Amino acid sequence: MTTRVSDPPEALARKRMNEMLDICQQTNTKPSVLKLARQLGLSNTTFRRRFPDIARELGTLRSAPAIPADGPSEHDRLMARNAKLRRRNQELASELALATAQLQHLAMTNERLREALENASTITSIRGKRPPS
Repeated sequence: MTTRVSDPPEALARKRMNEMLDICQQTNTKPSVLKLARQLGLSNTTFRRRFPDIARELGTLRSAPAIPADGPSEHDRLMARNAKLRRRNQELASELALATAQLQHLAMTNERLREALENASTITSIRGKRPPS
């Protein structure tokens, strides 16, 4: 036979519930009947049987949509930051492509100018010629 444990007073259960609700509001989480029951040292079923009104209140609060505490949630902030980083990444990728194209254009212009200089000064380039073997 099991030993009967005395029930905690309803005032204590309500006090712990209010503390848990404050914490849930600060952390933007939902309250849990199981968590409150464990804080009071009761099983979930025993808590629901002894304090049906509190269990019903917590159930109603849990099913209600969460209201953000102050401004956007952490998830919203991360999504916005991620979108901002993606936009910046696209900007940098396009700037890199533009810089690469400009470097290629400058390299081609440089080669044409070298050829024009060699032709104008009648100097032969030794870069392309190999010494006889």
